[in-house]
Amino acid sequence: MNDETTFQHPFHLHGKTVLVTGASSGIGRAVAVECARAGARVVINGRDAGRLTDTLALLHAGLDHAACAADLTDPPQMARLVAACGELDGVVHAAGVHGVTPLRMLRQSFMQTVLDANFLAPLMLTQLLLAKKTLRNGASLVFMSSIAAHTGTVGVGPYSASKAALEGLIRPLALEIAPRAMRANAIAPGLVDTPLVNDDRAWLDEKAKMYPLGLGKPEDVAYAAIYLLADISRKVTGTQLHLDGGIPWT
Repeated sequence: MNDETTFQHPFHLHGKTVLVTGASSGIGRAVAVECARAGARVVINGRDAGRLTDTLALLHAGLDHAACAADLTDPPQMARLVAACGELDGVVHAAGVHGVTPLRMLRQSFMQTVLDANFLAPLMLTQLLLAKKTLRNGASLVFMSSIAAHTGTVGVGPYSASKAALEGLIRPLALEIAPRAMRANAIAPGLVDTPLVNDDRAWLDEKAKMYPLGLGKPEDVAYAAIYLLADISRKVTGTQLHLDGGIPWT
């Protein structure tokens, strides 16, 4: 029989160092907080140094967590982040922008901004981490997608396209990094109650009626990320984990 005093639950991140981008608020902040609670040393990134400091103060103490403010759409700032990370066992790409506009009003500059933040930044950060050999063997990469990549919603075309592009990256990347026992997966949440969307409560409450299991909370996404980061999911790669609350897709 197992000695209950020494049993360690398999859903843990003890001994791991995890980089979380977009950790200034919302989903990224929740992922950082819960990863620290699960035993990881966390390196957090965001553009707003003040809010990043607030997140750092929320992390479970004792593991020398670190913060590095950087805009990941700027290559020199991205390089500074990678240099500051040290070796990593996991990355959660939670940074991004909403990117909502009807196509008839779309401007190329706006579309480029959305693609830069939601697709090119996580893509090139991953490339740099691999090139600099910052990722340890067995590392897990978690990309933040959205069910918007699979559904049609009026006015959400730029955002949906950026997330669909991100998901198209997952399987080829998973195959490329498999020889080092590394994994790549995406999480595709439905609507999550975060500061990004909850400034209009009436709109959010109306949208909530579409979800049989209710709207998501940032912690729901964080727990999914912990599963994909933990060794217990070591055979899971090249996939998208849908956290859509049961919303019909058609």
